[in-house]
Amino acid sequence: MATSNKLVGIDIYSNKSKIKWVVLVVSVLISVSSIYYTNILVEQLQDREKRQIELFARALEYTVNEAQNNNLYFITEEIVFQNNSIPTILVNESDSITDFRNIDLDDYSGSQLYKKLRDELEDMKDTYEPIEINFKDKESNEIYDVQYVYYQNSFLLTQLTYYPYIQLSVIALFAFISYMAFNYSKAVEQNQVWVGLAKETAHQLGTPISSLMAWMEYFKDDEHMKENGLIEELEKDVRKLQVITERFSNIGSAPVLQNEKIEPLIQNIIAYLKPRISPKINITVLALNPGIEAKVNPPLFEWVVENLCKNAVDSMGGTGSIFINILRGSENRIFIDIGDTGKGIPKSKLKQVFNPGFTTKKRGWGLGLTLAKRIIESYHKGKIFIKTSEEGQGTTFRIVLMK
Repeated sequence: MATSNKLVGIDIYSNKSKIKWVVLVVSVLISVSSIYYTNILVEQLQDREKRQIELFARALEYTVNEAQNNNLYFITEEIVFQNNSIPTILVNESDSITDFRNIDLDDYSGSQLYKKLRDELEDMKDTYEPIEINFKDKESNEIYDVQYVYYQNSFLLTQLTYYPYIQLSVIALFAFISYMAFNYSKAVEQNQVWVGLAKETAHQLGTPISSLMAWMEYFKDDEHMKENGLIEELEKDVRKLQVITERFSNIGSAPVLQNEKIEPLIQNIIAYLKPRISPKINITVLALNPGIEAKVNPPLFEWVVENLCKNAVDSMGGTGSIFINILRGSENRIFIDIGDTGKGIPKSKLKQVFNPGFTTKKRGWGLGLTLAKRIIESYHKGKIFIKTSEEGQGTTFRIVLMK
């Protein structure tokens, strides 16, 4: 069951980018469909308003040309005056404004009113072609005047035109807030799981470590055990277990940071690792400036370095070199570069290395680098990232700490 859960977790994280693309494509399809459907409605309403303006223009034309007709009252009341929503401006052949409708001019007077009308007219000219009205002499049937009706979208049509974009903006804002809230709640939940697991692990380790310490005291009285040096190595392992327990105990608590010399901390880790790894692996530590210090929590910081070194050992398959460079940067920053001559990381995987569940090993849960990132960035307020990585040549991680 544990293995199944592990595989599900790895699958989710490894396909996270694909899931994001699927969500993005679906969102785009919904957005395009919404805009497309709204545009159909807009075109239909535009066509309807155009017919209304044409009817309005024909009504004006008929009213003037048939001044004695008995239908004038009906035409005037039911057609001309019924245009109470579509902004229109009537101009003559010399482009002088002779009439206008449905334009809000309450805040304008005098020259400002005229300028406002001219501005509206220019906008209308850029929007639609005008509708021509021909006024004819009743007796000779000759055209004696030509006027033009300019118009633009009604307020309702304008609202409908911009509605899908406003709607999509609101949906996008809501989705963004929901996404951030979900991520935050998920992060809080993950933190609680991490902390609970770490605390329980520390608690469970306490009893066997106490028992091992008692057995150590018992073995110290055995002369044979003293002679072959087993006691010293066992003591190192017991102390290591105590450090590990302390590390797990610190997870979830605000760790105490203090100025520590970085090189001795790293040398302690190397001294413990060397007897326990292949003798064909060479480890070198170089401090470009002597006595470099940084604010760290020693047990947690050593955990990170040890994890990176173990990963380097695994990537080299028992043969190669690990180099650790410590240098002082600008703005009170300290850089620790940990590199190897291993198989490197494919470029397609570089962004995934710190994700829970990511691993290139046949064994392992892929949590080491996730913990390392949490320790450096959450507890030490620093940075950890891949500085360089080339397949077949090796990988270099960089840790950035504050002095």
